[in-house]
Amino acid sequence: MFEISWSELLILGVVTLVFVGPKELPALMRTLGKYAGMVRRHANDFKAQFDAAMREAELDAMREEVEKMQTSINAEVMRAKTSIGDAGKLARIEPPSTANTSASEKQDPPAHAAVLKPPMPAPPGMES
Repeated sequence: MFEISWSELLILGVVTLVFVGPKELPALMRTLGKYAGMVRRHANDFKAQFDAAMREAELDAMREEVEKMQTSINAEVMRAKTSIGDAGKLARIEPPSTANTSASEKQDPPAHAAVLKPPMPAPPGMES
């Protein structure tokens, strides 16, 4: 991130030790650690709030998509209902004409159509 090499860190540590002194160095490190922890907590809080806002935005987008789908489905259902209702009204208004049917359609079905087939014989060896 900062691209600091080990040699640069060593020089920084020696300069800090010379200017701060060995007695005050632990207190300085504790203070730096405390502030680093505070910065990290604030960064994590910001990240959590940002993630929550993104989830909410995605949820709103998904909710809008579902509402659009629901309205289109409702419109299709209503169109289907009206077309079925119109077809039903037309069927009630215009009864089917019998003039167009042929003589063979007007006759009863053949008598052999209603005859049932006899049961099949049992296979050999299974006879009771």
